[in-house]
Amino acid sequence: MMHPNADPNIRPAADPELLEIAEYVANQRIESQEAYRTARLCLLDALGCALLALRVPECRRHLGPLVPGTVAPGGARVPGTPFVLDPVKAAFDIGTMVRWLDFNDTWLAAEWGHPSDNLGGILAVADWVSRSRAAGGGAPPLTVHDLLTALIKAYEIQGVLALGNAFNRLGLDHVLLVKVASTAVVSQLLGATSGQIVDALSQAWADGASLRAYRHAPNACSRKSWAAGDATSRAVRLALMTMSGEPGLPSPLRAPRWGFCDALLGGSPLARRRAYGSYVVENVLFKVSYPAEFHAQTAVESAVALHARVRDRVERIERIELTTQEPAIRIISKAGPLHNPADRDHCLQYMVAVALLHAELAAESYGDEFARDPRIDALRDRMRVQEDPRFTSEYYHPEKRAIGNSVQVFFDDGTATEKVSLEYPLGHSRRRAEALPLLDRKFRLALESRFSPDRAEGIQSLCSDAERLAATPVHEFADWFLP
Repeated sequence: MMHPNADPNIRPAADPELLEIAEYVANQRIESQEAYRTARLCLLDALGCALLALRVPECRRHLGPLVPGTVAPGGARVPGTPFVLDPVKAAFDIGTMVRWLDFNDTWLAAEWGHPSDNLGGILAVADWVSRSRAAGGGAPPLTVHDLLTALIKAYEIQGVLALGNAFNRLGLDHVLLVKVASTAVVSQLLGATSGQIVDALSQAWADGASLRAYRHAPNACSRKSWAAGDATSRAVRLALMTMSGEPGLPSPLRAPRWGFCDALLGGSPLARRRAYGSYVVENVLFKVSYPAEFHAQTAVESAVALHARVRDRVERIERIELTTQEPAIRIISKAGPLHNPADRDHCLQYMVAVALLHAELAAESYGDEFARDPRIDALRDRMRVQEDPRFTSEYYHPEKRAIGNSVQVFFDDGTATEKVSLEYPLGHSRRRAEALPLLDRKFRLALESRFSPDRAEGIQSLCSDAERLAATPVHEFADWFLP
């Protein structure tokens, strides 16, 4: 069914999925104030994660111009760095920083992912467009309200498509949806018509999908930390090509044999379980306390709660029983050697062992030196992981979207701790009020890690005033984050 405000000049496309996304991006107003309130939290949380990632040398080496010494004076700023880059490379850098620590917000469904990955392309393009308009004196600069609208719609596209399409079961990576969502909204920020958004989207789907190989043994590696930056950067490139006149494909999804659905989905259609609105951003999951893969968040929180009971009896532990949802077993339950930080931060047993031993889990917990503690692997060897069907059922329930885990420790004298079970992690919408002060603290600590006290206070003052922030031109907002 065509949107009532659909562009009458849009040319017909064989794939209605492209039209639906384009109509939503180009024509649908976001009326929900809750969506904008949460989107502001998403923006600040993602920028905080990006600033914290600058502490990591492996992240920093990916940043900056592809050719050393080149700059784009009218380009986009990379927060927390001196880099001024073309919007394609700036999108890569910002997206990589946001994602590097696995500390940014999360969406769990048939397909999982991190909707804030889209911020790379959105912020780079919005900054560049806003800066260009301010310099040209024509159209008014884009505001942070415009940026938040784009963010809400990118979250919605990625999250709604994730509800019904389990690309992971086919060995395909979720960053495909980052590329699709980013392509749609950055095209709109660049001034695209509905027809041009369709064209750009057709190119994004024609790219196909990356493999999940780099997220799993034996290939788990740092690519999983820059794959989303690559996807949102590719989206900017495709949008710019479209705006320069590159035509689209009429049927990249449904074309027989060669289309996305036949070639990669075994002939199954692309599913959409609900209409596009603002559901996803309103229900997104924040990583408040632990930089851990989200299926493990309640397991880590449960293990931290048991730390006092086990810290003096670690050598007496006979076994540890972990009960979880089926997706966690499929994605992050690992036995055997773990070869690098990328391997460890996607291992349920490793994260629980660290939390039991130290009552915390930090980015540094995945490093090689930290992992040499022999007690970690000793505890991993004593863990038994099994599914709780109720946890799995409530994980997929659209009104619950729980992420349940339980942890219980048994000792060699026949005693045991209580079984600690948690169904909703601290970043869940059902615990939003509890999380708000901690999210604020997380952002403040991130600012203090890169900026002087006066600059950090100025940024926090701006960001805490929702109306003032929304009215701020994006390029002025980006300038606050220059070192």
